[in-house]
Amino acid sequence: MSYIDGFILAVPKANKEKFSQHAEVADAVFIEWGATRIFECWEDDVPDGKVTDFRRAVQAKEDEAVVFSWIEWPDKATRDAGMEKIMAAMDSDPRLNPEKNPMPFDGMRMIFGGFAPVVALGK
Repeated sequence: MSYIDGFILAVPKANKEKFSQHAEVADAVFIEWGATRIFECWEDDVPDGKVTDFRRAVQAKEDEAVVFSWIEWPDKATRDAGMEKIMAAMDSDPRLNPEKNPMPFDGMRMIFGGFAPVVALGK
């Protein structure tokens, strides 16, 4: 079964185009190293919760949007091998180098993790 890396982050609303450009460049590397699909989703209907919510999770400010992203891999072994190669290429591949392709958001507030699906429906 597939393996999923999930991400939630806060991006300044003024950086929506910069974020999309950054993601298109960087995400291509994940595809090259085995990811099957990547989704970068800009907030559209993200309500405030009573106890917790996406905005509070990433400490989003008024001028920031929540982005929900995931990378689908064929399996965990492919993900682990791909991520090892990606981490090794951080300095040498300009698409991943923060000086050449800077993140248009505060990476310190990004939440991420790897997930093994337990239910998968659909096509």
